[in-house]
Amino acid sequence: MKSHRSALASLVLAVAHMFLVGATASASEIVYKPVNPSFGGDPANAIGLLAKAQTTNKHTDPNAATGGAGQQQTPLQQFNDMLERSILSSLTSAATSKLMTNTGALIPGTVETANFKIVISDLGNGSLQVTTTDKTTGAFTTFIVNKQVL
Repeated sequence: MKSHRSALASLVLAVAHMFLVGATASASEIVYKPVNPSFGGDPANAIGLLAKAQTTNKHTDPNAATGGAGQQQTPLQQFNDMLERSILSSLTSAATSKLMTNTGALIPGTVETANFKIVISDLGNGSLQVTTTDKTTGAFTTFIVNKQVL
């Protein structure tokens, strides 16, 4: 019994000593530092994060053409692609010439082609709204630009 008392007394003295001397504990704030540059992290992390994402990406596009981007085209396919781009470029130039001044400023109004309708509306305060509508499907896109940017 005496040994239990002495052990208990020793324990009580040790606890009292801790309270009297004071067990100091230090702490600091937890500070969040983002890693991803998209969320404020160091831009130097971008290359490593992209490489890591690409190596772990196991998804494939089921609609992707087989053969990859390096697939060779025949001279006829190359010619047809260049011809198509040239015609589309000419059509785009013709449409934009009706929508822009010589200085490149947009003119409010409407231009219609066989398949598209382009409407430029002046919203006031230096803003223009451009809406392009596909006549065959009814799908449209709208965006707003600042006159001073042009």
